[in-house]
Amino acid sequence: MRTVVCQEPGRLILEERTAPSCGPGEALLRIRRIGVCGTDIHAFGGNQPYFQYPRVLGHELAGEIVAVGERVDPALVGRNAYVIPYLHCGDCRACRQGRTNCCRQMQVIGVHRDGGMCDSLAVPIEQLVTSDTLPLDQLALVECQAIGAHAVRRSELAEGELAVVVGAGPIGMGVAQLARERGAKVVMVDTNPERLAFCRDRLSITHTLNPVMQDVAEALETLSDGELADAVFDATGNPAAMQHGFDLVGHAGRYVLVSIVKADIAFHDPDFHRKEMSLLSSRNAAREDFEEVCRLMEAGRLPASAMITHRTELADFPDCMPAWCAPGSGVIKAMIELDCSVLVSADSDHAPDHRQ
Repeated sequence: MRTVVCQEPGRLILEERTAPSCGPGEALLRIRRIGVCGTDIHAFGGNQPYFQYPRVLGHELAGEIVAVGERVDPALVGRNAYVIPYLHCGDCRACRQGRTNCCRQMQVIGVHRDGGMCDSLAVPIEQLVTSDTLPLDQLALVECQAIGAHAVRRSELAEGELAVVVGAGPIGMGVAQLARERGAKVVMVDTNPERLAFCRDRLSITHTLNPVMQDVAEALETLSDGELADAVFDATGNPAAMQHGFDLVGHAGRYVLVSIVKADIAFHDPDFHRKEMSLLSSRNAAREDFEEVCRLMEAGRLPASAMITHRTELADFPDCMPAWCAPGSGVIKAMIELDCSVLVSADSDHAPDHRQ
């Protein structure tokens, strides 16, 4: 099967590997869609802290179940599914508390172990969620949106509160949409005017601020009668922006770091204590976050597909990635589509046609 491997920072190669088979308790997923995530971009750039090379990227995955192993219901064959890419141990303190998203022995498909930038992937059945209603594009975006759902749930955001999202990438856009579903007043902050316009025009995020053009803290004081934000979410992946975010949080507010960077983050301790600020990290997502995203997608309340601005086929991805990572590329969310006719021609003559 075809496989895209990140050999080292800045270098992707397409190679042939032996197709996997199902073990007991596993299903074989024919990959149909792969969302390109900030994690993939950071890994390609050498800036992902949990990454080792070489690695097959890809954890925003959707496809069709084409085979199952022992102890798996054969009726699942032929159904579309998305992948929950977080493999947890079930035994550590975090898992015992139900916080499997930050398992001490966490293994993320596409980060700690090889991922789904390939034609097929064997996945433990408990990591697959089938859907008879959502199209493949949306299924591939569930994981990205679940990150935002988890961050909002961590913040305990309440109706009527002022939520500030810094970083108008796909994760930040997800946070903003999920915060709005909680009834919060949402403000998006980014230095890219095109992304801010996209948030206003396509996602109906009416309040946007550009720190290049205006003083964000001053604007937030105007919006909040001088109180600043109840909750600030950083989704920039930029250490300087992450540090500046402390200044946007009001008294008794919360600061949620969704970004992960290879850096130390500092803050002014007297101001931090004066506000009695709560500082939270938000890692990955739990099953209930995935379920919330699916519920909102099925209800038509989460227009995640609008974020897809660029597409390519798997074989062309190594050539596309450098251009997509370049400043000014205009990429919001890139999607890899797998042409099943490639697989059909390589299979036996009686192979089914899975094209849509």
